[in-house]
Amino acid sequence: QPQSKCFAFFLEKALQGCSMRCSSSSLTLFSPLKLPSLSNINSSSRNVRRLMEVSTFSYRKFIHFALDETESRTHLVPSPLRENFSSLMAVDGKTELQMISFQAPKIRLLRSLSIEGSDGMQVLDFAVFPEPEFDLPIFCANLFTAGNTNIVVLDLNPLHDVTIHRDYKEKYYKSLIPLGLKYAELLPWGGKLTSESLKFFSPIVIWTKFLSSQKKDNVLYSALVDYYKAWLELMDEAMEETDASQISCNREGHHKYLTWRAEKVDPGHRVLSRLVGETRAKDVVRKFLFSGIDELGSKTFLDYFPEYECEDGSVNEKRSIIGKSFEKRPWDSRGEFIGNNVR
Repeated sequence: QPQSKCFAFFLEKALQGCSMRCSSSSLTLFSPLKLPSLSNINSSSRNVRRLMEVSTFSYRKFIHFALDETESRTHLVPSPLRENFSSLMAVDGKTELQMISFQAPKIRLLRSLSIEGSDGMQVLDFAVFPEPEFDLPIFCANLFTAGNTNIVVLDLNPLHDVTIHRDYKEKYYKSLIPLGLKYAELLPWGGKLTSESLKFFSPIVIWTKFLSSQKKDNVLYSALVDYYKAWLELMDEAMEETDASQISCNREGHHKYLTWRAEKVDPGHRVLSRLVGETRAKDVVRKFLFSGIDELGSKTFLDYFPEYECEDGSVNEKRSIIGKSFEKRPWDSRGEFIGNNVR
């Protein structure tokens, strides 16, 4: 599967396990989890973590780590999104969607959607979006496990296209190339990635598929930890932008990213629709996973990506208009883009 389809593919696989146990008509939305008040972040985050039983390698182990590590560097407070998005459950009680969300002085939104099935299936969509006053990359971890198969996308997504903005690439990724090379060797390239998606990835992106083993699981967890620590280091060093035009540019970068992700890398909208209904699924995608679409800008998908417009004015459902994809990693060992020579 091309990367631009991969997370939707993740949840399609997740649904296969769920649908064997319950039909879409037998699914319902349970009441949200009762979480602590917004006034006590330490108590709140501890209670969130108590909800996450950590197995040998549960994705929630990483969520636990990420919350602890972030709290050690900044002041997290629960996001207002918590009111409407915390937990969704299938009526059989075996397939649960858990959502957490926080914000901080430099962080507009830290949010996570995780699913754990009774058969060992796991899905994680974890992201950290900085405030527009900082041109920081967006931390992104999309993970799927079913049986002994793992599919992973891990990156510090650039706010501005690094194939064009070399100054941005130098600022944030030059020092991280050794980290990327280390894990690119341990977690090899996973196959086709469309050229349209490429602009939203960095030279250190990890896109991989592998069969589970203790060694590979350890490598994956190590990569998650190292990439997240690297992002937090960038956050610590980030200086607030004061130039209004640059802040506006950053805000548009965020809005363009969110618009693309919500439209073309929709994290299993069809699956969410079958789990919680079409209306609720749209809310989860637009108001939780990609919260900010309605607040950070007013441009439409076709304003940003006019090449996707059909004759009737609708959005072309194809993942790729250019039709080019990359079977091999399109960056060299120096982080230079070589995609024009690689297919």
